[in-house]
Amino acid sequence: MVTKLPSSSDPLPDGLQPGCDTTDLIQVHRIFRWLYNELPSLIRGVDDGDVGRAAVVADYAYMDLFALHLHHETEDLVLWDRLGERSPGCAAHVDQMKAQHAQVAAELAVVEPLLDPWREHADAVSRDRLAAAVERLRDTLFGHLAPEEEHIVPVAASVLTQAEWDEMGEHARNGIQAARKELPRDMMAVQFGLLLATVEPDQRSEWMKENLPAPVRLLYTLLLKRKYERAMDELYDGQPVPPIP
Repeated sequence: MVTKLPSSSDPLPDGLQPGCDTTDLIQVHRIFRWLYNELPSLIRGVDDGDVGRAAVVADYAYMDLFALHLHHETEDLVLWDRLGERSPGCAAHVDQMKAQHAQVAAELAVVEPLLDPWREHADAVSRDRLAAAVERLRDTLFGHLAPEEEHIVPVAASVLTQAEWDEMGEHARNGIQAARKELPRDMMAVQFGLLLATVEPDQRSEWMKENLPAPVRLLYTLLLKRKYERAMDELYDGQPVPPIP
């Protein structure tokens, strides 16, 4: 159960100006495109009856589904009402986003019950049914991401404060922390690793300095980086990990 944030229809507090950096959302969308492009082939790549490999891929599929739920929940709570109040001309696009979120949620409701039967039996029929459902989810999701980037992100960048925009990241981090015991892997390590993978290698050090506090940078260097690399090695069974476009 989540608690809806207070309305932001009141004027901005004194001293705060609208305008925020929304590039982190574009990074997140790139990750989702990569994840959901990769997932059907990872599922179909599991041999009939290979329960051990199915369990590995199913664990990461579960995290992909969790991440999408959390991302859309975050936008529903933090973004839509504020945009509608601050920029009434954006109302039609906000309604479109809400409708598309409902479509994605409907596809998620189809995919999720298929995961555990395949995890348990690793049979070809369950595998192919799951992969096909993930592909339908992928197509619905991809049909949503581009309009959001075209119509919503520029408005948010102009009418929300940085503190308001940052509430989305805070909500997502809190959601991962609250669910950490239910998640099959260290999702925080995977999240940081995937974010860094969207940055050019020669720019990653500077990106970390600009976007992560020193204690988090140290934690990533000493611990989370190794966890992320092990996770990708496990997911891709020792094969090279495809880059994030």
